[in-house]
Amino acid sequence: MTSTAAPPAPVPARRAPAARRPRRKWRGWLFVAPFMLVFALTFIAPVVYAFVLSLFRDQAFFGGTVFVGADNYVQVFGDPKFWEAFRRVLVFLAVQVPIMLVLALIAALAIDSARLHAAGFFRIVIFLPYAVPAVVAALMWGFIYGDHFGLAADLNNLLGTEVKPLSPSWLLTSIGNIVTWEFVGYNMLIFYSALKVIPKELFEAAAIDGAGTFRTIVSVKLPAIRGAIVVATIFSIIGSFQLFNEPNIMRNLVPNTIGTFYTPNMYAYNLSFNGQQYNYSATVAIVMGVITAVIAYVVQLRGSRKEM
Repeated sequence: MTSTAAPPAPVPARRAPAARRPRRKWRGWLFVAPFMLVFALTFIAPVVYAFVLSLFRDQAFFGGTVFVGADNYVQVFGDPKFWEAFRRVLVFLAVQVPIMLVLALIAALAIDSARLHAAGFFRIVIFLPYAVPAVVAALMWGFIYGDHFGLAADLNNLLGTEVKPLSPSWLLTSIGNIVTWEFVGYNMLIFYSALKVIPKELFEAAAIDGAGTFRTIVSVKLPAIRGAIVVATIFSIIGSFQLFNEPNIMRNLVPNTIGTFYTPNMYAYNLSFNGQQYNYSATVAIVMGVITAVIAYVVQLRGSRKEM
């Protein structure tokens, strides 16, 4: 009877050494630390401080500042002055922003068309008003609008008309003209920069398909710069809700027409610096900031969906 040798025991397979997790590198934070520090001190800290101020109220009769929680916010939402100012800038936004962006888009398309002679000259001329400080622009246009002096008065005397750009019925239109004059060039540059990076292959394909100039603009150029249009729209919305310089400067010319709460920013400014109501002023600023952020986010979200 022959004996068979037992099979050798299987050698257990060695486990591969566990991959060592890469060490987190903090070197990149050293480069962004100066920016983050400045950002925290100039943006985050003021917002936090304004929010803290909005939770308190100065008691004039009893003295001192007391914690009131959300009472200031309840007061803002029931404040007719705030809502009158908000409705005014909302109308300003709904009328002025589309006109300004359409003019800027037309100017950018004209300069990019290669059919406009001296395109560089026109680009500089259209952009030049943006280089004028807002205070200087408001003063300049304010004297042009004066119905007792300046260009408006001269035209009224020449034509026998009685157009008063600084009257209550025309004032918001006049301010919209100033803002449009200032920022058409800025938005034109955004659109023009986006037009310059469109791939040339798209234009070649459009030409092969027999697309004309108008068809190329509608089907190629406008879809390609949709992101730039969204960005310019968001900037314009934020700027409209922050309307301050132009009406505040022109208030010296027509103090009976432009009140202290003509815009929400003017309302917050005058509450703080003229009325010493720092807590309520901070509340107005916080509420206006949140409303602006929500509307800008909705516009950005809708623009992104259309791109997808």
